[in-house]
Amino acid sequence: MSIEELVILGARILGSLPVMRWAFGGALFAILIDFSDLFMMNLLNLGGVRNYQSFDKLADIFYMSFFMCVALRWDGLRRNVAIALFAFRIVGIGVFELIAWRGVLLFFPNVFDFWFLFVSGLMRFKPTYQLTRERAVFWVVTLSILKLIQEYLLHLSKWLDNYRATDVVVNWWHAIWRLL
Repeated sequence: MSIEELVILGARILGSLPVMRWAFGGALFAILIDFSDLFMMNLLNLGGVRNYQSFDKLADIFYMSFFMCVALRWDGLRRNVAIALFAFRIVGIGVFELIAWRGVLLFFPNVFDFWFLFVSGLMRFKPTYQLTRERAVFWVVTLSILKLIQEYLLHLSKWLDNYRATDVVVNWWHAIWRLL
């Protein structure tokens, strides 16, 4: 592992820790830190990241494991769906590592993250919401559709592959200033 990979992995692990105390806010923070590796790769020059997609998926396991530790404290349907979605994504990461084709991620979308945000958000902002089996199915299907769109844009159409994260921010900054 390069020093750059170790720095990014360290940031991803440390960025995941707040979820253990603040499930919803910590999850949002961990996901932002997950995206920050794109900036770190643009700004650091410490040996590079050899295979970003593989590195990213393996690094995801760390924050997802912290999410799972929190989800295991939930009860009933919330916990059981989280366990199933976590296991599904771990299998997907394994298949991705075996065949090294990003399209496989469309068949194993990371709905676990969305489910975790949804449930921790409910618990934080609407604790009286009754999650019935029918509602759980509705939400899993809805979240799956949203995640499939994201996975398609990122991994099959590769929308972000030709951009540097820092360039995108600079371009947005200039566009906003032109509007003002």
